[in-house]
Amino acid sequence: MTNRPYADLFSHLRKKRPLVHHITNYVTVNDCANITLCAGGAPVMADAPEEVEEMAAVAGALVLNIGTLNRAQIDSMLLAGRMANERKIPVVLDPVGAGATRLRTESAKRLLDELQISILKGNAGEIGVLAGAKGKVRGVDSHGLEGDPIGIARDFAKTAGITVVVSGATDIVTDGNRVLLVENGDPMMGSISGTGCMAASVTGAFAAVSDDPVEASVAAMAAFGIAGERAASGAHGPYSFKTGLFDQLATLGPENLMNCARIKKA
Repeated sequence: MTNRPYADLFSHLRKKRPLVHHITNYVTVNDCANITLCAGGAPVMADAPEEVEEMAAVAGALVLNIGTLNRAQIDSMLLAGRMANERKIPVVLDPVGAGATRLRTESAKRLLDELQISILKGNAGEIGVLAGAKGKVRGVDSHGLEGDPIGIARDFAKTAGITVVVSGATDIVTDGNRVLLVENGDPMMGSISGTGCMAASVTGAFAAVSDDPVEASVAAMAAFGIAGERAASGAHGPYSFKTGLFDQLATLGPENLMNCARIKKA
């Protein structure tokens, strides 16, 4: 298969520079803003209920992240999400830590039930919990998934009518019909906090300029993974890797996605 569609989408993203509205967690909010800039988007981090509807209405995509969850934030997510749905703006949900506590699990399920989520991006444990497949989560980290992750993701995507992205050593992207695997990335991406959150932000940037959430998700995970590989090659430790990750994504070009993305059909 050719990587041309993903390279072309990356070029379109860089030219259009879409606004990506985030309601996200305070641990990684600055990283998510900066990685969005490096990808080619324009981030805005707004969670006040008095303004989220206005902000969502003019955004190219909405990214929801429950990493540091509270009930007021969920209310803002619902307000912004309904506006995004009304305006047909893609919504990316990162259900950070779903399965770790009842609040996180129930909140993620509520967002899935009450909003039209375009892309659900999580680790294997989080996706497994939401799919009812006995995923294991400790804190915000995945500790495994019972069963076949590809089959679970595919069936969940088909039933829920969404695109599901399972992040891991090999990323799985499926809408219930198509299943694509992205093999880019480096183990050092797990040595710092927030790479999952950043991946959701990059996915939001790509989704803002695409009518195909599968294509957007694949391109985003490949671009982010390639940046991780390039950053790891010159890193001396976790923090130099983190700096390199931003630098490498910012300097990545469509030709790098064309030549270096390792994408295949499952």
